[in-house]
Amino acid sequence: MSLQYRVKLEAFEGPLDLLLHLIKQYEIDIYDVPLVEIIDQYTRYIETMKYLELNMASEYLVMAATLIALKSEMLLPKQEIEDDDEYVEDPQEALMQRLINYRKYKEAAEKLKNKDHQQIYTRPTTLFRYSDKKQPIEQGNISIYDMIGAVSKMLERKKWSQPLETRVTRIEIPIEQRMEEIVRLLTDERENISFDQLFVYPSRSHIVVTFIALLELMKDNIVYCQQDGNFDSIYIYRTKTM
Repeated sequence: MSLQYRVKLEAFEGPLDLLLHLIKQYEIDIYDVPLVEIIDQYTRYIETMKYLELNMASEYLVMAATLIALKSEMLLPKQEIEDDDEYVEDPQEALMQRLINYRKYKEAAEKLKNKDHQQIYTRPTTLFRYSDKKQPIEQGNISIYDMIGAVSKMLERKKWSQPLETRVTRIEIPIEQRMEEIVRLLTDERENISFDQLFVYPSRSHIVVTFIALLELMKDNIVYCQQDGNFDSIYIYRTKTM
C-alpha cells in the first residue's frame, strides 16, 4: 500500500515549521528549549509520518539526520578547548539562531499578509488549500502536525506501533467509503466524536485510510477539528453546512 498523500499547508511548509510547532506546544521561550526532548519529539513525528505514508519532502529527513547527530554530540562528554584552537561554531547555537531568524521571517510575513488583507477583500485563510467554494469555512484550530501528533499518541496508547500479528486481517477500504462512514458516525452522534473513536481496528491500512479520509473531509469543509489546549484530545465536529 503506497498512498503517498500530498499534504501542503499554508502555515506549515518545512522542518523548521515543525520544530517551531513543537516548541510552541511546550509554551516555553525559544531561548530555553529542552533541545534533546524536542529532537526526540521531532523524530517521533517523522516516524509517524512514514507510518501514515505521507509524502514528505526530503528536507524533513535531512533535518532529522542533523538533529540525531546533534543529539549524539550533546550527550558526549564536553571536551576542553585550547585557547589557540580555531573557533568551531556550536551546532546547537546555530540551529537555534536559524529558528529565531525563521520565526522573525514568519512573523513579518504574517504582518504583511494581514496588512494586505485590510486593503483587499479575500476569502478567509483556511487550514488547507481549499478549492473555491461558496459556503463559509470552519477551519478549526489545529494543524496537520497536531493531527500527526495525535496519531502518534494513539498508537502509543493502544500499542499499535509495533508490527501487527499475522492473524490480524488486512483491512482494505476505499477512501471515499471511509469518508462516508465518518460522516455517518458524526450524524449519529449529538455533537462531536473524539479523534481516537475513528481508529478502531489494529490495522495499518485502516489507520492510514482513516487519517486521509479525515483530511479530505476537512479539505472539503465537511468537518473541522478542535483542541482545547496543547496535548488535549482532538474532537471532530460537523460543519454547519452539512
